[in-house]
Amino acid sequence: MKEKILKASSQVKGSIKLPGSKSITNRVLLMAALASGTTKIVDPLRSEDTDQMINALIRLGIHVEKNSDSFIEIKGASQDFPNKNTKLFLGNSGTTFRPLTAVLAMMEGDYYLSGIDRMHERPIKDLVDSLEQMGAVIEYENIIGYPPIKIKNSKIRLAKPIQIKGNISSQYLTALLMAGPIVGGEFTIEIIGELISKPYVNITLKLLEKFNIFYDNKNWHTFSLKANSRYKSPKEIFVEGDASSASYFFAAAALSGEIEIKGINQRSIQGDLKFLDIISKMGAEVEYKSNSIKVSKAKVLKGFEIDCIEIPDAAMTLSILAVFADAPTTLKNIGSWKVKETDRISAIEKELKKLGVEVASTQNSMTIFPQNNLNNNVAIETYNDHRIAMCFSLFCLKNLNIIIKDPECVNKTYPNYFKDLESIIE
Repeated sequence: MKEKILKASSQVKGSIKLPGSKSITNRVLLMAALASGTTKIVDPLRSEDTDQMINALIRLGIHVEKNSDSFIEIKGASQDFPNKNTKLFLGNSGTTFRPLTAVLAMMEGDYYLSGIDRMHERPIKDLVDSLEQMGAVIEYENIIGYPPIKIKNSKIRLAKPIQIKGNISSQYLTALLMAGPIVGGEFTIEIIGELISKPYVNITLKLLEKFNIFYDNKNWHTFSLKANSRYKSPKEIFVEGDASSASYFFAAAALSGEIEIKGINQRSIQGDLKFLDIISKMGAEVEYKSNSIKVSKAKVLKGFEIDCIEIPDAAMTLSILAVFADAPTTLKNIGSWKVKETDRISAIEKELKKLGVEVASTQNSMTIFPQNNLNNNVAIETYNDHRIAMCFSLFCLKNLNIIIKDPECVNKTYPNYFKDLESIIE
């Protein structure tokens, strides 16, 4: 296994042009494929996860033109994919697997969806249960509730609103929202319990509007779509810089200097920008510009209790900042970490303890106690999880040599991450 050695440093300064948002790119790729007309997607993310979506769409009969690094063109299939019988291997991309499960269940075809071993450990039962309420026939190949799955040719019928649990993953709701227009008739989704990660659902709703799909959102409990709503290409759509990826550089500046992040601003539709509100309360200086955001070092990082329900991905970066705070920091409502690329609660706790940090966790929270004397030259296991690698890389900015195992796991969302990080280290 390869390793990335990050040398001890204490100062960052400069600017970073963000890669495109994964959340936006994968949603737009699928919406463009479902639309009538051709869509030019400008500044999309090119990574393992987005390539999984592109390759799946090509296998489903969609024409994708990707000759340029700066844009992708997709000729839409007007809500009816040409290939009605295929097998799709989707790696560990949840933003590909979940939406395609819902969309293909509506396509009156036979499909087999699988991924790497970890994808087969990530639950999908709640989404499948909701699709079965509409008449979809879906079989589990091995363990009930988990991929791989077989989607059978079936007739979709809507006799009543579709119910979905809201407390496991917002990707389930996003999948249903994207698949809803294919039904053709009136379509209503009812949320059972509390909906987590609302900002990610909001991204879906705002992007759907660009493709002529308008849901009536009733207080995040009911989502209704009028009959005969159809995807229509906006012809051209721009992808914002990735706010989740920006969190590592925002944190780097809060710890050790000053960084300007280009390609994103205060008007972003991405909820992870709320990360900036939190680090501002912790003591970092945040300045919003017309097409960038500048963050400067905190004189003192403050530790306190933080509700992370709306920023599950960016919240991981807070666990690193917390080590250097002036008081213990508790991250609440992080239960969704357990069903991501790895069990992130367990992984972060294990790796922080290697460094000498005291950590206490539950199924839905983590408390990090500040630690000044950290262990040096620690090798960090990354569990094939891009965010673990990127989070723990930040320790090099506090005069520690850090060894990141399997650094190529960042290719999932940010292939140039280490190159960009080293470019701003002085």
